[in-house]
Amino acid sequence: MLVHSRKARWAVWAVFTVLFLPLFALPLLVVLGASFATHWSGALPSGPTLDHYRAATRGEALQALTTSLVTAVAASLLALAAGTWAALAAAALEKRHRRVLDALFVLPVAVPSVVVGLAVLVAFSQPPLLLNGTRWIVIIAHTVLVTAFAHQSVSAALTRLDPAYEQAAASLGARPARVLFRVRLPLLLPSLAAAAGLCFALSMGELSATMMLYPPDWTPLPVLVYAATDRGALFTGSAVAVVLMAATLLVLFAVSRVRTRASYR
Repeated sequence: MLVHSRKARWAVWAVFTVLFLPLFALPLLVVLGASFATHWSGALPSGPTLDHYRAATRGEALQALTTSLVTAVAASLLALAAGTWAALAAAALEKRHRRVLDALFVLPVAVPSVVVGLAVLVAFSQPPLLLNGTRWIVIIAHTVLVTAFAHQSVSAALTRLDPAYEQAAASLGARPARVLFRVRLPLLLPSLAAAAGLCFALSMGELSATMMLYPPDWTPLPVLVYAATDRGALFTGSAVAVVLMAATLLVLFAVSRVRTRASYR
């Protein structure tokens, strides 16, 4: 630890606790407490029950969870493919051209996601690209929103990659495709896994653009949380939110295991 004094360590932990609890832990604990309550009296929830979780793990909520998982996995894979391809292509460009390409990929992050949703809605509401009212338009919108994070993550990893490995493979007669698939991509695997996890988590929680695009038969879980709280079912909405967070954390834990194994290869 950088702080060697015992008093200084206590001070650091005290500051961390004061900042962490109100900003991060307390809101999540409130949601967790509300998910087990029938009413709220005073500072604490009351009337412990599991009824909200029974509603949050069956029927419409279970279908919405499946929809969110399929959307997030599809969007993450598409974003990872597009972001990796763009990062590899940008690495071969001149610096000024690379900056232009980076700016294009970061642009969806620089504007509100509802603007991205509107752009996708306008772009895919006329033939021959008529996807409005289908699940594909939701997946495309999520892909556009998270590709920037995949691109930035892979670009940063490429700058840290030692070119000696590629030069050694090329000097031994390996073709560019073999260098790419047997040298560069395996070395990038930890960063690719991290980018996939980030894209998945962001897609699982995306709401603004989704609200503009989702068809009735493709309702992601964040929309269900918003609908529950909007009609006053706060405790049921809290249970659905906890299910959403738990599913996201489980997938991120699995991705973290993949990343750890890839780092030690």
